Amino acid sequence: MKQHHFVTLPGAPLPLGVHLDRHGARFALFSRHATAVSILLFASSETEEYIEIKLDPTLNKTGDIWHIWIAGIREGQLYGYKVDGPYQPQHGHRFNKNKLLLDPYAKAISGNHVWDFSKACGYIKGHPDEDLSFSTDKNYKESPKCIVVDTEFDWYDRPIQTPMEDTIIYELHVKGFTFHPSSHVTHRGTFKGLTEKIPYLKQLGITAVELMPIQEFDEFENVNVNPFTGEHLKNYWGYSTIAFFAPKSSYSSSGTMGQQVNEFKEMIRDFHKAGIEVFLDVVFNHTAEGDHLGPTISFKGLDNSIYYMLKENKRYYQNFSGCGNTVNCNHPLVRDFILDCLRYWVVDMHVDGFRFDLASILGRDQDGNILQNPPLIEKISEDPILRNTKIIAEAWDAGGAYLIGHFPGRWAEWNGKFRDDVRRFWRGDNDTVVNFMQRIIGSPDIYQRTNRSPLHSINFITCHDGFTLLDLVSFNEKHNLANGENNQDGDNNNFSFNYGVEGHDAPSHILQIRRQQIKNFFTTLLLSQGVPMILAGDEMGRTQNGNNNAYCQDNEISWINWDRLQHFEDIWRFVQGVIQFRKMHPVLRQKRFLTGTAEGFAHPDCVWHGVNCHNPDLGYYSHSIALHLNGAYATLSSGSPDSDIYIIYNASEFDLTFSLPEPFNGNFWVRVIDTSLQSPDDITLQGTPLASQHNYLCKKMSSVVLISAI
Repeated sequence: MKQHHFVTLPGAPLPLGVHLDRHGARFALFSRHATAVSILLFASSETEEYIEIKLDPTLNKTGDIWHIWIAGIREGQLYGYKVDGPYQPQHGHRFNKNKLLLDPYAKAISGNHVWDFSKACGYIKGHPDEDLSFSTDKNYKESPKCIVVDTEFDWYDRPIQTPMEDTIIYELHVKGFTFHPSSHVTHRGTFKGLTEKIPYLKQLGITAVELMPIQEFDEFENVNVNPFTGEHLKNYWGYSTIAFFAPKSSYSSSGTMGQQVNEFKEMIRDFHKAGIEVFLDVVFNHTAEGDHLGPTISFKGLDNSIYYMLKENKRYYQNFSGCGNTVNCNHPLVRDFILDCLRYWVVDMHVDGFRFDLASILGRDQDGNILQNPPLIEKISEDPILRNTKIIAEAWDAGGAYLIGHFPGRWAEWNGKFRDDVRRFWRGDNDTVVNFMQRIIGSPDIYQRTNRSPLHSINFITCHDGFTLLDLVSFNEKHNLANGENNQDGDNNNFSFNYGVEGHDAPSHILQIRRQQIKNFFTTLLLSQGVPMILAGDEMGRTQNGNNNAYCQDNEISWINWDRLQHFEDIWRFVQGVIQFRKMHPVLRQKRFLTGTAEGFAHPDCVWHGVNCHNPDLGYYSHSIALHLNGAYATLSSGSPDSDIYIIYNASEFDLTFSLPEPFNGNFWVRVIDTSLQSPDDITLQGTPLASQHNYLCKKMSSVVLISAI
């Protein structure tokens, strides 16, 4: 430790974190049970040399906040905390002054991506009681360091605030989207590389990207090995946060010593200039510190008993996340931390929305019980700073809380029932048509009873977690052996079907029906009421070769191969066309539920049909349904009427002839979509005349969309 004299002042308890002024910086840190706190200043990210500044509890502490002002601190300064206190795991305390701690409010983390957290654990390595031993090994050199950041930035952008009914979400992984050489971007796998693909995203027609976790995480924490290649596997997805305010440094092309903050902001600015919103996938349900044997990186060493849900024997952690620990989200202080974090990403980083991973945990109390009116969930919804921010819940957790339809207020939800019911319908399962009908009109059976709208339903067929869309129609079983877990990981209930051959090497007639089914899925997704979400690459036939849990595959299994655009150009063209069709017709983007009744109009807002008009087959063995949408009701959403739309979904193994009703609003029907036809006839936005206005032959396993000519 170097000796150095810094001019210091007591500082102030708020705001928490580090804040620069003209002559130095204010530091503020919460720790209720600490007995001593020091700030360690480092010259580089890999040095053992540091300068220690001890905080005097009589001068530098207000309540539970330790604070100080230090002269001469500038942008780029590396720092961490040394915190002393009781080491009593059975009582929930894990203070250890030998472990360098990250500031929970750090805006950036040093760019040494291969951190060694072995010294952040107990002393007796590999022993089941390892955590009961007090480790005296200092880990200051190996640990990540916090970076003091200047938050000034020339934004010149403006919030987009795309209405929810007009939103089309595209879920992607920042690195995987452009890291493959076929992406032909200059800055592969980075925030800047992602901006190079904005023209592609604009052409596709999406309105928002949802980024898988970009808050700093340790991608090298995975200890598994690929049994086929010997490759050391990674935490590729990033659902294991170590610093909630810090964008991931390895996603920066311009530098990793704070430059990642400005590069992230530049990315947001460029997306906003293009009219595309940016949502973040945030993981407040657990941290990278794991269970009782996991490393002490930040929260464990600052106030373990406050930040985490602990069991009756406080040595052990509640594990509703399936990842070793559970953040104590509804403790008032942790609640404030989460809100401060969200506000930072909105105010300072201009993020437009959030998807909350395993969000049911946000509704649990300190003992893990589900709360009737969870204060954190309500506060996020009602917070005045976050008021125009889109908030989306993954409404379940690993503890069995499946709360779809229960998130209050303006919370939207990933609708897992939409995914499952639509998959089962198109697979040809029996007893699926009634549930399918509910899904395509916005899931009123889920949301209407709580006075919500179709816009609370985020509809999806695929997401990062599970099969890609091509794999969904190519594999009956998961193929996860490359994950090094003997194929025991990943969901076994995929509702997938391979149509006779497992894998991609199949006869041409099977490959053709798979492409047709992909088009059926996209038609269903993009023409259903609610908010659609597309998994990146599905529009170009991305495959993970049957791996439905590629969380650890930082390789060609996960990266998007842009060469596939050439082989699946018909799928891309189809998806781009259906997105455009959705945007053209407000009757597909209702703010209210369809009721099948006429409320102030001459005809009902929608009518269900079967092969015979007004006679839908809702039986156990039914595999088809038709829906007539009355374009006049578009006035309730857009102020002007729309054309009628008639949609036939035939998941059966038989060609079916459907009688056609007369349009309510228009003169005659023209065809826009028929997924049984080859490209480019599968979608014609200008409409194709019909041979008959009385009936239409809908081929097996296909979708047909007609529109009334006005």
